[in-house]
Amino acid sequence: MEIFTLVIMLAVFAETSFLTINKYKPAKSGRRKIYIDTSALIDGRILDIAKTGFVDGDLIIPKSVLLELQLIADGKDSEKRARARMGLEVAAELERVPQVNTDILDDGDLGRKKVDEELLKTAKSNKGTILTLDYNLIKVAEAEKIPTLNINDLALAVRLSFTIGEKAKIKVVEKGSMYGQGVGYLGNGTMVVIEKAANKIGKEVLVEFTNIHETSSGKMMFAKIVQR
Repeated sequence: MEIFTLVIMLAVFAETSFLTINKYKPAKSGRRKIYIDTSALIDGRILDIAKTGFVDGDLIIPKSVLLELQLIADGKDSEKRARARMGLEVAAELERVPQVNTDILDDGDLGRKKVDEELLKTAKSNKGTILTLDYNLIKVAEAEKIPTLNINDLALAVRLSFTIGEKAKIKVVEKGSMYGQGVGYLGNGTMVVIEKAANKIGKEVLVEFTNIHETSSGKMMFAKIVQR
């Protein structure tokens, strides 16, 4: 009986020990590592993007990038000084955004010419992605088969299909909320409110866009019928 009890106790101890070890074992993060360069911080739009929660990885700012910004901020060119200081402010604000995890990578003071070189090396060795607006850096990264993110590409992808003053053919599908208005839709789903088109339901009309209304809930365009 005593032997049986001892076996049970050993089994319970072994199981408890196993669970304890697994509980405190460091978890491996499967999130993408996104390395931010100087140009992306100076641009500043990454801060607004991060606040929306669209960033799907950990943001990493190399210390060498911050030192490069500090060097520019202390320079003689007033315009570059202002932009560099804004970049430093963006870096500080990113660390306060709760929607993303932002870390500072201590890679030391590499000198201005070696910052991009070290950024490429670090991103490649850690299978990370580089966030940049620097055309030359993007081309080098492509040659090294390192993924890049360009905020300008994102801006182009989400921009409106048409701007004020442009024309397009739109099918009127229903009446609008105001008297005389007709409503149609662009190919991307954007609602277009058309003046004096309530009697054109079911017909395709040529319109000129007169106004754009954008909110966090979506966007709406206003237009008027162009007389042929």
